[in-house]
Amino acid sequence: MATLHKIRAYLYDNALTKDSPDDFAARVSSERSLSVSDICESAVSRGGADISAVSMEHAVNLFFKEMGYRLCDGFSVNTGWFTAGAHIKGVFDSPAETFNPEKHTVQFEFHQGARLRKELETVTVEILGAAETGSVIVQVTDVKTGSVNDLLTPNRNLRISGSKLKIAGGDEANGVCFINQDTQERVKVDASDIVTNNPSELIIVIPALAAGAYKLEVTTQYGAGKLLNEPRTFTFDKILTVQ
Repeated sequence: MATLHKIRAYLYDNALTKDSPDDFAARVSSERSLSVSDICESAVSRGGADISAVSMEHAVNLFFKEMGYRLCDGFSVNTGWFTAGAHIKGVFDSPAETFNPEKHTVQFEFHQGARLRKELETVTVEILGAAETGSVIVQVTDVKTGSVNDLLTPNRNLRISGSKLKIAGGDEANGVCFINQDTQERVKVDASDIVTNNPSELIIVIPALAAGAYKLEVTTQYGAGKLLNEPRTFTFDKILTVQ
């Protein structure tokens, strides 16, 4: 099948293996995150859709609303492009134990479907070389739920893994910050709530965030054996959610 798409990626020190810093992991260089509205506009302008972008967006939102409702009833979903279903996390100590929200959580898992896997045959990857050696967040883990790169539990611990993450320097901008994606409100983690402060790992107490979608930022002057003159900020490329 002919190549129709190109994904570009930079190489970063692989902080999640024992061989770090002698091996690397590729991270996709994404221009921005597309909304439902953006995709509907593209379907009309590029894809030749025979309905308006507004009508398509309305229909898509109706579909997703009903899909979410049915997922919450325990149904699984297979769109061809992705599959989805509910998953219960947590240990049950006996057959008689009931669901306990203090120990158990319900999460939804999404996986690529057959049609999306088929599209991979049209994708080529261009490695753009090693990224600039600034701070990088590779993975975040919500300690309460075990969720990776997804959920946030306010007032509980979050483990942030990567490289050159240590919070250092006297600039007041340094620290860890959550940005609400609806209001753009910035909530900074109190310095006393940074439990572990290492170059490859930060463990923080998540602030009392309201429900919503958040971006995570780390700002520091930490460098290779010296403090940088100016702070550098790295924004994690995945959206994190407080339910």
